[in-house]
Amino acid sequence: MLLELRAENYAVIDHAIAGFGPGLNLLTGETGAGKSILVDALALLMGQKASTGLIRHGADRAVLSCVFESTPGAELILEANGIDTDSDEVILRREILADGKGRVYVNNQPATVAVLRALAPELALVHAQSETVSGFDPAQQRILLDRFGGPSLEAALTATSDAFTRWHEIQDRLSELEKNEQDRLRLADLWTFQAREIQAASPEPGEDEALETEKRVLANAEKLQAAAISVNDVLYEDDHSAETALQAAQKHLEELARYDPSFAEPAQQIAAARATVEDVASTVRVYADRIDASPERLAEIENRLALLDRLKRKYGSTLADIIASGEEAARKLAEIENRDEILKSLRADLTKAAETYKTAARALTTERLAAARKLEKLAESQINDLAMKARFTIAVAPNEDPAAWTAHGWDQVECRIATNPGEPMQPLDQIASGGEMSRVLLALKVSVEEGANRARARKIQTPRTLVFDEIDIGIGGRAAEAVGQKLKALSRAQQVLCVTHLPQIAAFADQHFLIEKQEKQRRTQTSIRLLTPKERAEEIARMISGATVTETSLRHAEQMLKTSTT
Repeated sequence: MLLELRAENYAVIDHAIAGFGPGLNLLTGETGAGKSILVDALALLMGQKASTGLIRHGADRAVLSCVFESTPGAELILEANGIDTDSDEVILRREILADGKGRVYVNNQPATVAVLRALAPELALVHAQSETVSGFDPAQQRILLDRFGGPSLEAALTATSDAFTRWHEIQDRLSELEKNEQDRLRLADLWTFQAREIQAASPEPGEDEALETEKRVLANAEKLQAAAISVNDVLYEDDHSAETALQAAQKHLEELARYDPSFAEPAQQIAAARATVEDVASTVRVYADRIDASPERLAEIENRLALLDRLKRKYGSTLADIIASGEEAARKLAEIENRDEILKSLRADLTKAAETYKTAARALTTERLAAARKLEKLAESQINDLAMKARFTIAVAPNEDPAAWTAHGWDQVECRIATNPGEPMQPLDQIASGGEMSRVLLALKVSVEEGANRARARKIQTPRTLVFDEIDIGIGGRAAEAVGQKLKALSRAQQVLCVTHLPQIAAFADQHFLIEKQEKQRRTQTSIRLLTPKERAEEIARMISGATVTETSLRHAEQMLKTSTT
């Protein structure tokens, strides 16, 4: 969910901050106030191309930032790009400089526009008027269809992914073995050297730690021996040792116990203490006797540790890494020695894995085709509720060429539409009107969320925040109310932001923001603020009647607000 959006020195915006909430967030304001500018700002934070023309006149840079709730997918993307993910939020910041350069920060760490683009599908899908379907590419269309498909399609997708992973792993091993002979011999020499070097050293797990301990003892042998002897003397050997004192105390207590039984237990405790003292003294005596201040052994240990350190620098930071490297080199040598036999076996495995993948991918295609037939009917009905007379289909085209194989199958999913009677079906990017595209996208999203399988398809992720800019172009009356109802239904499952000019839609908002343009110090400035319930009624009344709010329009606005909540 988008929590906050900030813009500084961006277009006509001097400084604006908006804090968004769950559900339906609607942005209204007079024409030219800058509503779409904020949507475009969010699109830039999702990785859209920037221009110096976006910088406010007189400023040296425009600064945009936003805060999203994090998702597991977003955390994986950040980790893959070396960005810390300590917080449960994702903070994006983009600076557009007047010299044409720019800077990107993610969680206050330097990043690239490519990282923003990678994060975009996890965080938000922005449909601005300046872009037609760039945010709803074939991959997004496939993801939407898979979400709608439910458990059976999800199971087919998992089977396909597993089969692809197995096929791809075997293919990679084959490719490695099938390199040209010169490379093979060169690598064989390298692996032979590595295996022999590690084998000659024969490292043992934990050996370095034990040697370090022994080294410390030998390096301080005289000091340790003296300390151990001193402990033995104080505890046991001296005339006034602890053991002698305890022995005397024990005799006196035993004498007391002959007359008063209450001293029997203290006498036993002293006896136990004497036994403990004797054990400790014996331990330090043995330790002192074992210390061998041998310069030869110390040199031997230092040489051994130096050898292990050299191996660590070459093969890994731990002895376990070194041992694993030696085993891997030996395995590769064995593969080279038995290359022909292994190649034969791998080719057979690859053929079998390919057949398994084909079976899984065909089953997935079947599931997608069935889901597409259901979704296109629902979506067409939803689209035509939004003041359109359209025919809508979803094409699922399998491509069995291995070059087209992926973990999500071999299907190309494409939504097609004819917006007027008699016209041929065309891909969505052929739609001329951005408003029509927004409505089609809204209808699709609502169809998926309201589909019979939606509750069982949650594992297939879709963007958590959906943004629609001026979805109401060319509609009014009942169609506008239908758009509002659909936006409201969609916002129950995920956060929705929408720019609108229609009061019928604005009445459904969970959070209603007003975009205002004012002139201050002979400069135009755009601001955004969250409306109170009273201000909402006044803004909707303005949208109904124009600049002058009448009692009639105000009552009408209050009635619309009341109706939208029932």
